[in-house]
Amino acid sequence: MLQTWLFPQLQADSDEFVFQQDGAPPHWKLEVHRYLNGELPQRWIGRKGNDDLAIHPWPPRSPDSDATNLEELKIRIKDAVNAVTPDLISNVWEEFDYRIDVCRAAGGGHIEHL
Repeated sequence: MLQTWLFPQLQADSDEFVFQQDGAPPHWKLEVHRYLNGELPQRWIGRKGNDDLAIHPWPPRSPDSDATNLEELKIRIKDAVNAVTPDLISNVWEEFDYRIDVCRAAGGGHIEHL
């Protein structure tokens, strides 16, 4: 996907981008790191090995936050929790309930669209 779709799309727009990997296990594969090191040396962020050319390491389960200290992080967490509305909770619950019903109807099998 990176080689055949994503990077050609990004490069068609601009060569000035930094790519950030998420923590999905397939992204840890050596082939992916070799590709990123070759295509984007010092222009990717992700789980980094000793020989990788990532601009910045991104440890597993690391939050997407630019908080500079613990107090600022606590404030951001409190703000995020306070931003959760009753409507949001209701919508999440309805979606969860729907997905459980679909799982039951499929007998616990694979569900293509979920």
